[in-house]
Amino acid sequence: MDLNTVRDVRDARQRAPWRSGDAWLGGGTYLFSEPQPHVRRLVDLSRMGWEPLTRHPDGSLEIAATCTIAQLSRFAASYEVPAAPLFEQCCRAFLASFKIWNMATVGGNLCNGLPAGPMISLTAALDGGVLLQAQDGSLRRTRVADFITGAGRTDLAEGELLRSVTLPARSLACRTAFRQASLYGLGRSGALVIATLDPLDGSLALTLTAATVRPFRLWFPLPPDAAALHDTIDRAVAARDWFDDLHGLPAWRRHMALRLSEEIRRELTREAGR
Repeated sequence: MDLNTVRDVRDARQRAPWRSGDAWLGGGTYLFSEPQPHVRRLVDLSRMGWEPLTRHPDGSLEIAATCTIAQLSRFAASYEVPAAPLFEQCCRAFLASFKIWNMATVGGNLCNGLPAGPMISLTAALDGGVLLQAQDGSLRRTRVADFITGAGRTDLAEGELLRSVTLPARSLACRTAFRQASLYGLGRSGALVIATLDPLDGSLALTLTAATVRPFRLWFPLPPDAAALHDTIDRAVAARDWFDDLHGLPAWRRHMALRLSEEIRRELTREAGR
């Protein structure tokens, strides 16, 4: 879609004051998908030269905001960590043509803050942290689960840039389980549940997305039984936190989230011999 309100495109490498009507341009798949009447200038990140994926000596993985879904998928195919299958599962949860697949970015998916954003699901489930850069160059970090504050809402300040998201080594060493539900065979996620089982202390973390307006990451020191899991979810997620749109009513989303969570609990506790 043409953005007929845009009057200028600026290379992000050229420092210039941020002004009202500016918008960061990564892959552009959301920006060009619908009218953006408030946008007057695009600040293009495509030439920043950030390495898409960086393995750090401590075993953590840093994913640049400009890393595309296609780059992440290719990387995961040869990434030898227990959590690697989760990368491809979340990439495939991204309903996208080959054009979107090769242009949409991890950072863009996070910054849109949509409940069904599969990169939100992936990085929140693996306890990822985002690196944010303000216009004055100062940096701050926050967890992905805290960065998304509601449906389409994030913790980004005016002019702030999401630089990267880092996944800790301990999360990457976890066994994972993934479940997704949609009203349609190839529809947008109505509920997406991911659990990780820590091999060091046996703790289990369960992350709810798509069904809820923001990610809910629930941690258990030991895998709970079915009743405890059900009660914890109901206590953590208030009625207003179940998402409501044409892809699923709140009652259906809650039902599917509870059902998928129990499936995952059984899968991981069976594999752990509990």
